Amino acid sequence: MEDFVIKSGDMIQITVPPPALVPQLLAPVPLIGSSTSLMISGQPACLLGDELPAAIEGPLTYTAPPFVTPGTGTLQIVLMPNNMTSQTMNGSPMLLKGATFQAIFNVASPAMQPTPTGPIPDPLVVKPCTAQFITTNISVMAG
Repeated sequence: MEDFVIKSGDMIQITVPPPALVPQLLAPVPLIGSSTSLMISGQPACLLGDELPAAIEGPLTYTAPPFVTPGTGTLQIVLMPNNMTSQTMNGSPMLLKGATFQAIFNVASPAMQPTPTGPIPDPLVVKPCTAQFITTNISVMAG
């Protein structure tokens, strides 16, 4: 099934379920394409491996009230088959808009809840998130 190819300058939007809050993920984050052979509107196409921009590779800070003392974690992106091509470019599949997919926020150091008897750590060390690509490409499709 064909869909729009993702290119440099397109965005990834990651939604962290409340009450967790990751400030670096509140706004969509721009992607940087690594294709050397396919340009879309003058921008390189994004290949598999370009889905996690350096700006959000981590570690990222988070809170999850009542755990208000920030902790840290890293993101893992889990693409679906409809988010990449079966054919390859430079040996890697191209990223496609596709459907919403999964992102996982893995806690490295938990956020803490301050109490008079000492801090209590956030017990949820894996926070499932949703993610989607946002593209301005309306001309180049692949499948």
